[in-house]
Formats: sequence, C-alpha cells, structure tokens
Amino acid sequence: MAQAEKGNTVTINFTGTLEDGTVFDSTFEDAECNEDECCDDGCDDGGCDDEGCGCGGHESGPMTFVLGEEILFPEIDAAIVGMSPGEKKTVKIAAANAFGEFDKEKIFTVPRSDLPEDLIPEVGDELSLSNEDDEELEVVVLETTDEQVTFDANHPLAGEDVTFEIELVSIQ
Repeated sequence: MAQAEKGNTVTINFTGTLEDGTVFDSTFEDAECNEDECCDDGCDDGGCDDEGCGCGGHESGPMTFVLGEEILFPEIDAAIVGMSPGEKKTVKIAAANAFGEFDKEKIFTVPRSDLPEDLIPEVGDELSLSNEDDEELEVVVLETTDEQVTFDANHPLAGEDVTFEIELVSIQ
C-alpha cells in the first residue's frame, strides 16, 4: 500500500482538541460545535468563522493539501509522512509550537482618542487594528472605559497544548 511522502497531495480528516477535551477544530462533518463560542449562524449551517467554536472556521469535510507545505503544523506533516490511507495517528503539540505561549506583553491599552470616533468597542469584540503602515493586528477587546480600551493580541489558543487526531484519507 502507498505511503505518504513530502510533495504528495494528501487528504486527511482531523480533530484538534485542548487538554480538557474541548474540540477547537475538526474536518469531520459530525464534529460537535462548542455552542458557547460559536457564531449566531451555527456550525451546522456552515456560517461559523470563529476559530474557537469547534467548527474551525471552515466547511466540514476532509482537507486536501500538499504534504510538506506546512498548511497545518510541521509536527502534523511529519506524522503524515509514511502513513497509508486509512491509518490514524495522534499528535500532541506543546503550546510553544502550536499557537504560541501566552504573552502578557501582547496586552495593551490605547486611549479612546487614538481610535476612530465611530468605533465603539465592547468587551469580547474581535477587531483588526491597523497602524500608519497599514500593518494589521488581530485583537480582542478585554476592557473598556470612557478614557481607554484594553486589547489582547494573543492568538485565542495561545498557551494551550493541543492534540490532533489525524486520519489519512487518501494520497493523490
């Protein structure tokens, strides 16, 4: 039976979970949606694009990519090399190699006077801020007062060790 090699186009199914068992991403169509974090449209409607909701921000169904292009994580690519269709593996990735360690320095406060007048941020809002050079920074609003707004630029899964259950569906 054929084994996956770098450069092959492969199709996989996977489920990504946190240490407490919470599913944060899955290609399986019957993956459970984390309703507390899912968007209003829900996973089953294909309307969710929230990374933390359990439907992964993409359509359900197997994922196809070129092995070695590190579309997911290098550890996943390495695990797939040598697998045969139908084979399954579990890959554990430490926070530092997954979404990064939580960095307190990525929490910052901005005076409201420095924000656009029409921006009325609320705690929990996910925003994209840009500077004078049009560099964008994805942030979450942590706190607001009349004078300032505190943002968190950490990835929502920063500081989390993750586990991926991978199934190689096919090698093209």
